[in-house]
Amino acid sequence: MVRKLKYHEEKLLKKVDFFKWNADNTLHENKIMRKYHIRKREEYTMYNKLSRDIREVARKIATLDSKDTFRTECCSKLLEKLYILGLIPTKWDLNNVDKITASSFCRRRLPVLMVRNKMSETTKNATKLVEHGHVRVGADVVKDPAFLVSRTFEDFVTWVDGSSIKQHVLEYNDLRDDFEL
Repeated sequence: MVRKLKYHEEKLLKKVDFFKWNADNTLHENKIMRKYHIRKREEYTMYNKLSRDIREVARKIATLDSKDTFRTECCSKLLEKLYILGLIPTKWDLNNVDKITASSFCRRRLPVLMVRNKMSETTKNATKLVEHGHVRVGADVVKDPAFLVSRTFEDFVTWVDGSSIKQHVLEYNDLRDDFEL
């Protein structure tokens, strides 16, 4: 049983409704975490913090004089880095940086890219495949589903050579060689 609030406590709670604020924030957070199959809340909050910091840096760069060489150099470096990471669609406009959110980082996670490349049907299944070591990026086997894939490595996401998944895919496409075990 909860005690009745005192007069000054009620007055304070009228100004700020902490329960409603947390509920709205948590609903959105849970929705994103479910959509991209993120298991740890710390990962989502890290993505939020990174996106906030990037937007803040872009705003600070935008406040500099447009003729300043330092501004053009910083702007080009920032846009190039964000484009290579796959967080913005083009590297020519500083306004694209304002659209970076935590979801932008989530879309670059390995299981999400596997679903986009049709290597898996759902992000949940893709996460399991990554955790079990069936996927490699380039020459390295990746077992962390939070691995962020840049644009340069996007084409190098494949199955591990000795994996049974790769054998099933080759067999399905009639490309399996009988000499291979």
